[in-house]
Amino acid sequence: MQRLLFFVLFFLVSPALLTPSVTFGKTAHPAVAVAPKDKKTSKKSPPRAKSATKSTVRVKSAPPPKKTSKHKNARPAVAKKTPPKKTESRKKTAARQSTVKKRTQARPSTRSRAASILSTAAAARAGSEPAPCGQISARSVMVMDAASGKPLFEKMADNPRQPASTIKIVTAMIALESLKKDDQVTASRHAADMPSSKIFLEPGASYQADDLISAVLLASANDASVALAEKIAGSEDKFARLMTLSAKMWGAKNTICRTASGLTEVGQQSTARDLANLFRFAMQHESFAQRMQEKYIETSYGKRLRNHNRALWRIDGAVGGKTGYTVAARQTYVGKFTRDGQSIVVAIMGSESMWADLAKLVEYGFQLKQKSS
Repeated sequence: MQRLLFFVLFFLVSPALLTPSVTFGKTAHPAVAVAPKDKKTSKKSPPRAKSATKSTVRVKSAPPPKKTSKHKNARPAVAKKTPPKKTESRKKTAARQSTVKKRTQARPSTRSRAASILSTAAAARAGSEPAPCGQISARSVMVMDAASGKPLFEKMADNPRQPASTIKIVTAMIALESLKKDDQVTASRHAADMPSSKIFLEPGASYQADDLISAVLLASANDASVALAEKIAGSEDKFARLMTLSAKMWGAKNTICRTASGLTEVGQQSTARDLANLFRFAMQHESFAQRMQEKYIETSYGKRLRNHNRALWRIDGAVGGKTGYTVAARQTYVGKFTRDGQSIVVAIMGSESMWADLAKLVEYGFQLKQKSS
């Protein structure tokens, strides 16, 4: 029993004493007892550390563009989606600008709106519908009753513009009242050097006044206009002053002449209202009206002159008219038309499609004339 108790006490008291003998004489150390566990945990801990590091790196590296570019999903968003957005925005901007430009071009100008108001007022006075001003390219228009001189329709009729060859009606009228048919007119070098249109006068050669007047009215000859001016007044400048005074006496208050031919010159001007008044007055002259209605005329020296007024072939009721064109004036026209015993005078300035404008205005003028009568 004593031995048994001894051994029990020995095992209870000497666990620490047994440790050196179990470790074979090695010094007991707390790290030795847990070393195997530390090795196992050290083997498992690196993945945890790596995963923790990866998660930490992912969180920190997400904002920079360089590390987000490594992600597969981020590359298409940056490389493929961004340029289309810029392209779309550019296309939208270009489309918006073109739309604004079209609206601006389609928007009527202040002058065209004023002209529309004037035409509407004139039509209202005549008791009819307003004319389609948007379908007329002419900048200035005057439709007048030939008998009374009463305006039927107008569009910026008092707007001064270059008259071009329509002013030749004044040149021809002065020549008809100043010269006899068989008076001889010598062409100067200055007259012969005039640009087209012309009948190619020879310097120093003499021509009958009647032939030159016909050339002025039908063929719109610039050289014949200057030759007549020099014959009557001595020079084209003096004749131009005579033209201005004569025009004012014949009802053209806002007309200023600088040339006998109507070629563009600074300070030269007329209006659609003035041209209508001048032509209405001139058509009361028998010799003038007779020439205006001729499609062709033979001169005394055998030259065939063709009338530039195509309305004689194209528009019903055309009695006579004078055309004109320069770059500054654009297309101009003034003429008389008669239907069913009623007559109107139409003047056009600054037109881009003169014959189309004229056809519409003549039809509209007779409609107004019928409703007003």
